[in-house]
Amino acid sequence: MARLILSLDGQTLGEYNMTKERYTIGRLPDNDIRVDNAAVSGHHSLIINILNDSFLEDLNSTNGTYVNGKLIKKHALQHGDVITAGHHQLVYVDDQAVATPPDEFEKTMVIEPSDQMQKHLAKAAKAIDEAANRDTPPAAAAAPAGAGALAPARQQIDTGFSPEKTQALTGQANRPMLPQAKLQVLSGTFAGRELALIKALTTLGNQKIQVAAITRRAEGFYIVHVESGEQNKYPLVNGQDIGPQAQRLKDNDVIELAGVKMGFFIS
Repeated sequence: MARLILSLDGQTLGEYNMTKERYTIGRLPDNDIRVDNAAVSGHHSLIINILNDSFLEDLNSTNGTYVNGKLIKKHALQHGDVITAGHHQLVYVDDQAVATPPDEFEKTMVIEPSDQMQKHLAKAAKAIDEAANRDTPPAAAAAPAGAGALAPARQQIDTGFSPEKTQALTGQANRPMLPQAKLQVLSGTFAGRELALIKALTTLGNQKIQVAAITRRAEGFYIVHVESGEQNKYPLVNGQDIGPQAQRLKDNDVIELAGVKMGFFIS
């Protein structure tokens, strides 16, 4: 059973067992967990419990909801997470938590492209180029062929170098630093697990069900369908089918791929 321990300045104020599906946190008396403090909104945040998973969502609070010091909109709670609302803290404790090896999600979802998949990846790269050109101002889009951020992506597949090292090797070190982002699993066995998108190209999914690629470029991150076991079965972003075209990802987007929901967060 999971529980929340409410405290202020290190003093425990209450403990709440997660026995219901929904728990609201806020200043008003009608909340399941009342935090009587002016810095906390009337209805500040919400926890939804689904089987053994707990999901925290900020309810557009004035001062925001933080987990482990980071501002969040949605977050899959893990044992030991510290939620901050105003000046109060709530520690999430999962007494039945079973530690999963940190790399287990990567072993399951991150795919090393096979020779057979290279043809599909080439089509995906073309779709990403087209999408990036639409999002890039004309002056930048007119750069010489091979000077774009996809060049490091192709180099990444061949060499395994990080994008930053590849930039240095290809004489692109003076270009703006590539953005940082991560995926956080929101559903299933690996809920709460995080994957830093540090590669120029990350291929995700299950080859029997659905595969997509996320590319890290100077102007942002793009997701594109690679292949699937069912024709015209495309990944979803915020519940919408992305189709065969590449789509630029935004902070807090929710991706559904091969039956797994993942949140996309820009660091």
